[in-house]
Amino acid sequence: MGHHHHLESPINSPTPGFLFAGQRTESTFEGIPVIDFSDASSTDLVKRRALAELIRDASINIGFFYINNHGISDARISGAVEAGKQFFALPIEAKMKLDVRTTPNFRGYTSLLQENANPAGLGDLHEGFDIGWEPEPAPKGPSVSAAIDGSMYGSNVWPNELPSFKEALLAYYREAVDVGKLLFPLFALALDLPENFFDDKTTRPAAIMRVLHYPPQPPNVEADGRQIGIGAHTDYECFTILWQDRVGGLQVQNTAGKWIDAVHIPGTLVVNLGDQFARWTNDVFKSTPHRAINRSGLERYSMPLFFGTDYDVLLEPISTCVSPESPGKYEVITAGDYVKSRLEATYAPLVK
Repeated sequence: MGHHHHLESPINSPTPGFLFAGQRTESTFEGIPVIDFSDASSTDLVKRRALAELIRDASINIGFFYINNHGISDARISGAVEAGKQFFALPIEAKMKLDVRTTPNFRGYTSLLQENANPAGLGDLHEGFDIGWEPEPAPKGPSVSAAIDGSMYGSNVWPNELPSFKEALLAYYREAVDVGKLLFPLFALALDLPENFFDDKTTRPAAIMRVLHYPPQPPNVEADGRQIGIGAHTDYECFTILWQDRVGGLQVQNTAGKWIDAVHIPGTLVVNLGDQFARWTNDVFKSTPHRAINRSGLERYSMPLFFGTDYDVLLEPISTCVSPESPGKYEVITAGDYVKSRLEATYAPLVK
């Protein structure tokens, strides 16, 4: 059966229809689309589907898109960013009391050059602070059983010196988590799956947020490029929601290997797909390498929120993404084992 015949009768073909939309996957992109997110919570399925189509196109061809009208207020965002600035301005001794290497679940403070996103690098020129989901104080929030995998869940650590820091970060975090919860059904529609496909796989928000500070890069390290804000890498989870300031410096690599600037667009969040989605969709969805280079001479701040599924979910190839012609290519493991192995690799040189 020739290839043309295939295209004329997708109905009888075992290849899912939407994979044809992805046949131009290898096209290189020069820009990243801005998608209006207003209809994400619409009660009209037609509108949600139209939004999912845009997300599908970006997810298959680029792996990155911006969303505007996402519903998080500027005040929420600036509250969290200001709290981050205050924290990073503390003396190093105060910050090191919360060193991520001394906490059991990869939360807390990461100092300059402590991480290496790109193994060929010499350490990344940023410092960061990581938090994860924590139940709201009773009676508002659900209680979470202590039996959950202790290495990945658990409580956050907070600086005693800045009492307002915790609330400012959690206020933004909770709203960003809500945006993530709206994205999962849209990704399901984009994959020709029932809209609730991810509901039972995302019952506990496996979402880690980082506040990052990139000091200006000294000009002398340009020579070999091995020490930049954050080295070229892909994210581990399903997707990332990123707020970035106007300093810019984020770059995304297209399939031709060219680095495209993901410029700051006021009022938007950047969404990019991670390796868990790429693996789960048998690479139908792209997890695109990206990096940050702060050559602006200014301090750069950003806040990524990394979204995964519950840690016990088996990453078996999603049915619409495999066919006799494109069988599953990845070993099936749980989401938790996958993320944990990636985290351990990133921090490996540091684990005593």
